[in-house]
Amino acid sequence: MAVACKLEKLVDTRPSVPDSLECFPDLVYKTVGSRTLRLDLYRLKGPRSRSPVLVFIHGGAWKSGDKRDYLVYLLPFAAKGYVTVSVAYRLSREAPFPAAVQDVLGAVTWIQNHAEDYGMDAERIALIGGSAGGHLAMMAAYAAEAPLLHSACSRDSAHVKVRAVVSIYGPSDLTTPAARENSAVVRFLGKTWGQAPDLYTQASPLFWIDGRDPATLLFHGTLDELVPVAQSDSLAARLRQAQVPVVYHRLRGWPHTMDLSQRVNDYCFYHMNEFFKKYL
Repeated sequence: MAVACKLEKLVDTRPSVPDSLECFPDLVYKTVGSRTLRLDLYRLKGPRSRSPVLVFIHGGAWKSGDKRDYLVYLLPFAAKGYVTVSVAYRLSREAPFPAAVQDVLGAVTWIQNHAEDYGMDAERIALIGGSAGGHLAMMAAYAAEAPLLHSACSRDSAHVKVRAVVSIYGPSDLTTPAARENSAVVRFLGKTWGQAPDLYTQASPLFWIDGRDPATLLFHGTLDELVPVAQSDSLAARLRQAQVPVVYHRLRGWPHTMDLSQRVNDYCFYHMNEFFKKYL
C-alpha cells in the first residue's frame, strides 16, 4: 500500500461509544505502592458466550499517552464481538523498565482471573500496540517467562500466555546506534548504553524470540522518521528464521503514526481482523 499525493482524511481519535456497546471504565487491575493502575473494557451488550480478548497498549515514547488513544480500534472490534481492553501503565517518569512490561503482564493476569465475570475467553488473548505500545506488547508476548519481569509482580504473571501479538511500527531492537542515542529510550531504561549495555539487549523483543512465540502481525511504514522500518524488517526475518507465524505489512511511503490516516487505519483494521480470525 503506497501513499498517495493528496490530502489524507484523518481518523476521529475520540469517537463516542455506540449504544450497542457497554463500557466498564477504570477497572483497577493492579496497585503498586500508591499507584493504582486501571484498564477500560468494552463489549457488546446482551447475552454472550466467552469472547476472545484484544488488549490494546498505547504509544507515546513510553513517557506519555492515554488508554483512550485506541478508541478507533477498541470500539469497532468490540462491535464485532471481541472483548476489547485498553491498559494504562507506568510511564518512564514514574518507573523505568521493566515496570511497564510488568504492568502489561499484570493486566493480562487480571483478565485471566476475571474472565468469567466479563465473558472473556482467557485462552484467546491478543496484545496490540503502536510505537512504544508495540514494543511493550512484543516484550509481554515474547519474554513473559523472563525472571527479570517477575521480581516485582505477582507470581501468577509468570504463567501469562497469549495467542497473538500485533505491533504497529513498534521498536524491536534497542541496541542499534539510533536507539541507544534516543533520549526516550534512555529515559525508559533509566541508564545509558555505556552504563548498562546488557539492559538494552534485555529490553529488546528481537532477542527474546525462541520459536515458542505467538503468531505476530507487523505494520510499518518505509518513511518512518521515529522508528526505522529496519526494526520490523529485522524482527520479521528473525521470526521467520524461528518458524514463528508472522504476517508483515511494509507500507511504502508512509511515516510514523501512519494509521491516523483513515485509509491506513481501515487497512490495518481489515488485516488485523483477518489475522485474529485465523490465530484467535
